[in-house]
Amino acid sequence: MAMQNKCILIISFFFLFNATQAQKFTRKDSLQGGFSFERMCFDVLRYDLDIKVDPEKKFISGSNTISFKMLQESKIIQLDLFENMKVDSIVFEKNTLDFRREFGAVFIDFPSALKVTNQIIQLQFYYSGNPIIAKNAPWDGGFVYSKDTNNKPWICVAVQGTGASLWYPVKDSQSDEPDLGASIKVAVPNGLMNVSNGRFNGKLDLHNGYTRWDWEVKNPINTYSITLNIGDYVHIHEKQNQLDLDYYVLRGNEDRAATHFAEVKPMMDCFESKFGTYPFAEDGYKLIESNYLGMEHQSAVAYGNKFKKGYLGRDLSGTGIGLKFDFIVIHESAHEWFGNSITSRDIADMWIHEAFTTYAESVYVECQFGKEKAIEYINGQKKLVENTKPIIGAYGVNFKGSGDMYYKGSQMLNTLRNAIDNDEKWWSIMKKFALTYRHKIIDSKEVIQFFSKESGLKLNAFFAQYLENTILPTLEIKQCGKTIKYRYTNIVNDFSLPIHILVDGKKMYLSPIASWKSLDVQSKSKIAFPDNLFYINFKKS
Repeated sequence: MAMQNKCILIISFFFLFNATQAQKFTRKDSLQGGFSFERMCFDVLRYDLDIKVDPEKKFISGSNTISFKMLQESKIIQLDLFENMKVDSIVFEKNTLDFRREFGAVFIDFPSALKVTNQIIQLQFYYSGNPIIAKNAPWDGGFVYSKDTNNKPWICVAVQGTGASLWYPVKDSQSDEPDLGASIKVAVPNGLMNVSNGRFNGKLDLHNGYTRWDWEVKNPINTYSITLNIGDYVHIHEKQNQLDLDYYVLRGNEDRAATHFAEVKPMMDCFESKFGTYPFAEDGYKLIESNYLGMEHQSAVAYGNKFKKGYLGRDLSGTGIGLKFDFIVIHESAHEWFGNSITSRDIADMWIHEAFTTYAESVYVECQFGKEKAIEYINGQKKLVENTKPIIGAYGVNFKGSGDMYYKGSQMLNTLRNAIDNDEKWWSIMKKFALTYRHKIIDSKEVIQFFSKESGLKLNAFFAQYLENTILPTLEIKQCGKTIKYRYTNIVNDFSLPIHILVDGKKMYLSPIASWKSLDVQSKSKIAFPDNLFYINFKKS
């Protein structure tokens, strides 16, 4: 998701640490973000969503057919649907099931225990209601209702963090994606179109003033990525090699879009060269004009940057480089690799999505304008780091960490790249990471283990320093004649990271730790630290 600048009060680390420790989580939080037996005893295989949307009443009704298999024997399973939405009925083998509701959790009671077999089990979950309307999408979840310039309804939805169960019944956890994909069938008033994830599978006139638009997803998909976009859309199609590129924009914006979206092809070339082939070729790639800024809906990226370069015409980096490309196109599309293909098991590890995706902005800059510009761009983002709260959130309670997952996360990866100091090796590691965990759900521990193994560095303390703490490491150097002493301060236990300094303009490699080390140099040598390559403070005396 795109990052929004916010002004904050700077308060002491001590206060923030204790405020975090004092954070109280409720039963509701645990039900939404947790890994209870009733939620984890089954594996979702497929969702088949079939709904009708009434724009005037802001009302939806329909069903989700949920296909799953049992991992452990149980008589009860947990699905999720927001409290304001009505459960009309839940049907299994033509019989209506009993259920009980607790906050957003729906506990479904089967007549007898479901056994662990290879059998695919299906239930139909019928529901209706007025989904929550977002106040400021995509930073809060909900539906967004508006009108286009021709006064036709324009309806979109964004629910990352808030939860997909805001608008349809689902196992609302990033820990389980439907292995066999999904179908999304949405009936809308005649004269409007719905665009969802995956491939268009045809439309059907229901002869009641509504037309149903059918979409099919072949790949696993995280549930907050399942989407709808209702409006008077016009379709633009092109190809890049064998990949279908489809753009859906409001009527009247076709010419602007055809010109503006020209950067999609070089972006695809860049990301595929660095991160491997586009992860969802079977489902195609789409940009869909939305009435909010943007969201990384898998194979159906929401685009609301108003055909401007930068971030709504602004350069968040302050370097001018951010005005050379459309921030939303590049950032949200990079999520196809990091967030959609590679998904964090818990929202507390959302940095896996956002750090790599924010770093991908500079990767695109490097592909298009060279490494120096990429370094300039990524350094321009340093001022956006707040360093007031840890990046990793609290596990099991649907609680993500701080917004520093974006820019501090990107600085962390840039620091690691320059510690490795071998671009061929770095890009090999990045591509292997994207391919190794393609279409997989992972956590921070797996990421750390992977980069430690592939880099040959011990990185547990390195990641702990940047992800779990707010104090930056400091490289301290004392120069005395022909000797320099150096060490790290403000570090977690066992922090060590190889870096280099410039001695009379030439690289000299160091492996600092918490205790002093010495190095011989020429008398009166000029010592400099390339702080544009490392997110590390420098202190020289």
